Amino acid sequence: MVPPVTRPGLSYERELLLRGARLIAGIDEAGRGALAGPVAAAAVILPAQPLAWFDDVDDSKKLSAPERERLAKMILTDAAVGLAMTPASRIDSAGIATATREAMLAALNTLGSRVDGILVDGSPLPIADSIHQLALTRGDQVSISVSAASIIAKVARDEVMRRLDAQHPGYGLAANKGYGTAKHLEALREIGPSATHRRTFRNVEHTVTAS
Repeated sequence: MVPPVTRPGLSYERELLLRGARLIAGIDEAGRGALAGPVAAAAVILPAQPLAWFDDVDDSKKLSAPERERLAKMILTDAAVGLAMTPASRIDSAGIATATREAMLAALNTLGSRVDGILVDGSPLPIADSIHQLALTRGDQVSISVSAASIIAKVARDEVMRRLDAQHPGYGLAANKGYGTAKHLEALREIGPSATHRRTFRNVEHTVTAS
């Protein structure tokens, strides 16, 4: 049988409301697995009343670039949004798990102390016990709040990667967004890593060792 197609909903947001939360933020990241550039994180508080664009929100990886950009504009207009990025240098010194967690916490902190419930994609965050928290597997596929955060993080990071492509030509960063495509790996072998590459990542580390 073909598994049913699922789309993000508001069931987890409602669960936190039942637990006593009143202001809920969805949190997600973009760029965790890339070889270059920052890891980005966003935190999004949806408007109290559902809007038409809620039905279009989905895991950012399932949306086209124009769809993501259209939805990002609506999210930024109608929702409260926090955004943060951790650079490659910090990823190398602290590790990707810590760097991602730092970006998520920074994005959440930009929303202020009013948030009393969070939905986070992946592992739980080290936050105050007074904040209700649900850590969701594939949260961007089941929660509209988390999906909205994934869209904001992805669109913002893509723009950064376009700027980094101009600063570090030859790797195709505008196209590959720092991920390990065949052309990107070939460029790493030929010209070595740039200042924005994550030198502790295996495919990059090998080129540093070989150079």
